[in-house]
Amino acid sequence: MPIGQLLLCPMLDDRGSTFSSHQMAGIDVWDRTSNTTAWQAALGDRFEAVDLPPYAAPDRATDLSGLPPAYIDVGSAETFRDEDVAYAGGQAELHVWPGAYHGFDSFAPAAALSRDAREARTRRLRRVLARPGSEET
Repeated sequence: MPIGQLLLCPMLDDRGSTFSSHQMAGIDVWDRTSNTTAWQAALGDRFEAVDLPPYAAPDRATDLSGLPPAYIDVGSAETFRDEDVAYAGGQAELHVWPGAYHGFDSFAPAAALSRDAREARTRRLRRVLARPGSEET
């Protein structure tokens, strides 16, 4: 049984209709064109299907209550920003890193923001993986 979700700049919405997906078109490392290509590859003939299940595109889910707690990590200057914030819906630990683009921590691993992001993820993992009754140090 899963005990948590650790979602780093996740690709969650196949529709490409969010403000950030339009805002970052042609600018972000992973933009609308990359996103459409990936969704077409993943969904095949189901791409753009109205009745696509949320297991294929999680942002289509209307009820996330049965899922384990989520940690979502996304940059403020990236294509996935708005879909990731929508998925969090106030029910997740959400980090929107200021000025960060898709994959920022891989491209600039020594940057202070990248280090902060890794530290936040590590703290979350420690909390989730801690045995019941143990305290985080």
